[in-house]
Amino acid sequence: MSKKTQRPSWDEYFMGVAHAVKARSNCIRRRVGAIMVRDKQIVSTGYNGTPRGIKNCDEGGCERCNASEEKYPRGRDLDKCACCHAEENTITQAALHGMRSEKATLYTTNVPCTICAKMIINAGIKKVVVGGDYPDDLGRKLLKEAKVELQILKEKY
Repeated sequence: MSKKTQRPSWDEYFMGVAHAVKARSNCIRRRVGAIMVRDKQIVSTGYNGTPRGIKNCDEGGCERCNASEEKYPRGRDLDKCACCHAEENTITQAALHGMRSEKATLYTTNVPCTICAKMIINAGIKKVVVGGDYPDDLGRKLLKEAKVELQILKEKY
């Protein structure tokens, strides 16, 4: 008789993939990964960094990320940042490749910011599973009001 192998839950599995995706990030300040899933299949992935064709953040492509924390504190002055967020890249990659986001689940290593929360809502994503916090109460409020489920997954990484 064989022993049953211990396997991660689907949420743990997909969050592990999101953490692997964040390894591609070139952001100096915070590395974030996200994936979109439908019917237990990965639809798209994304990580934070500068847009396609723009000098990478770690090569000086983003003034905000390369400035001191005193000048641009974490979570503030995001309009000065040249980087795209992981959630944003996940949604735009799905659109670029003709993949539906409606009723999908988004796994992200951090709570989405306000801008990403709005994109998640308008993309029709029904659930967001997060592995870490981010200082943005409005993003959480918008997700709740739009009835997008927000699930905090205990970190194991």
